[in-house]
Amino acid sequence: MNASPQQEESPRGRRPRILSVIGARPEIIQAAPVCAALREIADEVLVHTGQHYSDAMSGAQIAATSLPEPDHNLGVGSGSRGEQLARGEERLLEVIRAERPDAVIVRGDTNATLAGARAAVACGVPLVHVEAGLRSYRDDMPEEVNRVETDRLADLLLAPTDSARATLEDEELRGRVVLTGDPLCDMLESWRDRIAPAEGEYLLATVHRNYNTDDPDRLAAVLGCLARSPWPVVLPLHPRTLARLKDWGLAVPEQIELADPVPYTRMLELERGARRIATDSGGVQREAYLWGVPCISLREETEWVETVDTGWNTLAGVDEERFAAALAAPVPAERPPVFGDGRAAERIAQAVLDLVASGMGAVA
Repeated sequence: MNASPQQEESPRGRRPRILSVIGARPEIIQAAPVCAALREIADEVLVHTGQHYSDAMSGAQIAATSLPEPDHNLGVGSGSRGEQLARGEERLLEVIRAERPDAVIVRGDTNATLAGARAAVACGVPLVHVEAGLRSYRDDMPEEVNRVETDRLADLLLAPTDSARATLEDEELRGRVVLTGDPLCDMLESWRDRIAPAEGEYLLATVHRNYNTDDPDRLAAVLGCLARSPWPVVLPLHPRTLARLKDWGLAVPEQIELADPVPYTRMLELERGARRIATDSGGVQREAYLWGVPCISLREETEWVETVDTGWNTLAGVDEERFAAALAAPVPAERPPVFGDGRAAERIAQAVLDLVASGMGAVA
C-alpha cells in the first residue's frame, strides 16, 4: 500500500467528508496524527462525545497534542456504561445525519467507540475501526465487549500489530483488514526530540481498569504491589481511582505520591525518566516499550502481546512476589519495532480514502 495518501475525490467529485469520533483521553492522543494525515486529503468533522469532560482528562490533552478543537461536543458526561452508550449513540445519530459523512472513524475500545460504531451502522455509513483486532479474552472488561462488537460491525479494520491482524483474519470478520501500525507510535515519535526525561529516581504508576478499582481488596493489593518498589512511586490518579480510595478509606503507602492527571507531554516526560512503569493501561504499556522502560502490568493479560513476548512487559496481576521479581529482572537487550515505523497515520488515511473511493457513499 502507498504510505503517502494522494489527493483524490470521492465518487461524487469532491473531497471525502470523514466524521471522526473521540471521547476519552486515549482516543484524543492517538487521533492527533490521524487528523493531521486526513487533513491533506479529506474534510474531517471531529466529534467529541464528552465521555472524558474534565480539563485534565480532555481539554489539556487536546491542547498538548495540537488536535483541532472538536466541531461537536456532545456532552455525554459520566454515568453507567449503558447510559453513556445510549446517550452517545442517540447524539451521534443526529450529528451523522446532519453532517452526511462518507465514512465514520472510531478508535480503540471506549464507550464512545461503540456508540459511534452503532450510530454509523444505523445510518448506513461505512465504519472504520482504528486499533482493531486487540483481544484480552476477558468478558468482564467493558473495553473487550466494546472492541469485539465494533470489529464485527466495521467495514474497514485497521490493525496496529501483526498479532492484531492475525486475530482478525482468524475470526473471519466481514470487514477488510489492513495492517497499518500504531498511530500512538506516530505521536510519540513526533515528540521524541522534544521530550526530556523527568528527573529523579522513581517508579511511575497508573491505575484505572474497572477490575482494579471497583473492588476494595483488589485495589488494596495494587497498593501493596506498589509498596514493594525500591524507588518512590509517582501515581497520577484517574478520577475513578481517586473516588474509590476515598470511598473505602484505603491507606496509601508512604512512598506513593498521589498526583492529579497530567497533560500528555508531562506524562511522556514521566514515562521516559522512570526506572520502571507499573500500569493497567494499554497505552502506557506501549509508551513504556517505545521509550525503552521496563513495564509491569497490574493485569493478568494484555492485548499488546508483543510487549510481553519481547520481555519488556511482565504480567504481574496484583501478586506482590511477581511484582517484586519483575522489578529486579534485567532489561532486555533488544527492542524490535513491533508498533510500526511512525507512519501509521498515513496508512490509515490512505485506507480510508480507498474505502470512500470504492463507491461507498454518504448517508442519504
